[in-house]
Amino acid sequence: MQRLISLCLGLLPISCLAYTQPPTRQDPEPKDPLLHQRPTAQPGVLIIRDGRIRIDAVVTNAQRKPVAGLQPWDFTLLDNSKPGKIQSFRSYDGTLIKPNQPVEVILVMDMVNLPFQQVAFVRKEVDQFLRQNNGHLAQPTSLIVFNDSGLHALPRPTNDGNALADLVGNLNGSLRVLDAAQGAAGALERLQLSVRQLGNIAINEGKKPGRKLLIWVGPGWPMLESAANDYFSERDQRLYFRSIVDLSTWLREAHIVLYSVQPANMNADSLSRDFVYRAYLKGVTSARTADTGNLALKVLVVQTGGLILGPDNDLAAQLNRCLEDANTFYTLTFDPPKALHTDEYHQLQIKVDRPDVTVRTTTGYYNQP
Repeated sequence: MQRLISLCLGLLPISCLAYTQPPTRQDPEPKDPLLHQRPTAQPGVLIIRDGRIRIDAVVTNAQRKPVAGLQPWDFTLLDNSKPGKIQSFRSYDGTLIKPNQPVEVILVMDMVNLPFQQVAFVRKEVDQFLRQNNGHLAQPTSLIVFNDSGLHALPRPTNDGNALADLVGNLNGSLRVLDAAQGAAGALERLQLSVRQLGNIAINEGKKPGRKLLIWVGPGWPMLESAANDYFSERDQRLYFRSIVDLSTWLREAHIVLYSVQPANMNADSLSRDFVYRAYLKGVTSARTADTGNLALKVLVVQTGGLILGPDNDLAAQLNRCLEDANTFYTLTFDPPKALHTDEYHQLQIKVDRPDVTVRTTTGYYNQP
């Protein structure tokens, strides 16, 4: 088992991930969109940044509705519990003040981890979501189908929900070949494949400007809790930690907020494990404490400021709930303090000087010398 984990995790670091060139804004919207398989990674791309950290924050009231109109002095930034200086501040309300680049919605239909008996139901619910409002989508939307052969995506986002729904209706659910019956080895393979392809999406989206809501449709990949069961070596933990640092950084720099939507699953074992992810929400400071649980979908959702919805059978309502975050948000930038060592973890917290509000934002970052 230990040997198998080492081999699979060796596929996760940055050198094996790739992405395609994003389309220009002048590209016309396709009349008859088709899904294209996204190539695997090409290493060696270096992105040079000015070192300033940018984060988006959504503020909601007691009724879970977005709060607009806040001012810079309403916000306090804490970096490792120490006050930080907000260098720039932008407020968007979706009506009077909109971002230059429309917020993009990315729907990922996970055919690898979704139980086979739920595939038809999920397709029906997604179809219902896409066809509402006569098929007009409020946000430019991309569709990505994730199956055992990789990622299959539209070449560019579209506002034509009917066209996307037609694609969903033609999906072949039989492409999935990995399942729970394969035991621990199959679960490990699904974990490795899922995390690698999420990294692939993040790198690809990092080349495009603007904020993205990445909605993962499905229960997410297995949580192996390997460290608790003494399944792997120090070398394996270093590989886990490298993957945690890379994926956290790619998602933040791509301005991706992750969301998890999930249909009801009556499997008793699944229900009992729905909240296991909470033990892994704290940022990982070193390889010694790295675990597969730190790469779980729901952990990454919380750490990017997204929402965990479901499990229930109103999947279309879950998707609409995610979209409530699309246009009312705040963007802040700050200069990180000088790092003392490579991959220095910093916990982030945003506080708002208003009663009965909740702030969802990036919960941490890895600082570099």
